[in-house]
Amino acid sequence: MGVEGCTKCIKYLLFFFNFVFWLAGGIILGVALWLRHDTKTSKLLDIKFEEAQAPSTFYISVYILIAVGAVMMVVGFLGCYGAIQESQCLLGTFFACLVILFACEVAAGIWGYMHKDTVTKEMINFYDSIYDKAVSDTVTQDKKEAAASVLRGFHETLDCCGKGQITSVLTTLSDKFGLTSICPKTITLTNCHTRIEELFTDKIYLIGIAALAVAVIIIFEMIFSMVLCCGIRNSPVY
Repeated sequence: MGVEGCTKCIKYLLFFFNFVFWLAGGIILGVALWLRHDTKTSKLLDIKFEEAQAPSTFYISVYILIAVGAVMMVVGFLGCYGAIQESQCLLGTFFACLVILFACEVAAGIWGYMHKDTVTKEMINFYDSIYDKAVSDTVTQDKKEAAASVLRGFHETLDCCGKGQITSVLTTLSDKFGLTSICPKTITLTNCHTRIEELFTDKIYLIGIAALAVAVIIIFEMIFSMVLCCGIRNSPVY
């Protein structure tokens, strides 16, 4: 005989939350894949200059999100099946998976909070090092051309020019008089530091919101799975 009364209500609530959990896993997986293959981000993080690769710290959080989304879909299916079958074994396994997943979420959240500014700073420093070589008089013409070519990739992708407001104006004027050729074809006075901060800050906040939503769902899932498991154990058998 199956569970009755309030425990039966918990059973269907758990099934509903597990379905939401499975669905959220699919959404998170989709968002993570979009973040990984986003045109602007991919173009910037694939840039190389003198054997130096653009910082890829941002991808670490994206890969974690991909793994979390995939695991959530598997665990959500396990929880749905365990709730419908009223299986203590499956629900116990489901609860253990939730505890592990929650611990990983907390660890990833702490890591993300500690490195929330690292991604932007690393990319800005990478950009600055290329910009300095492109406008420097102490490097060879070949190196200046190579740096300018990489900068044009930055500028066209982000629709920006220069490290700050002053350098943005000066570089735009320099391009206009034919002294350099590194700014976008369409005139812009937005500096690249601002564009880089906007690009990565928005995406990091998106990752943080997704992680917070998952953590809240996991807490409800753990509570309901334990209550249902105890209800199944205490239910009369005929």
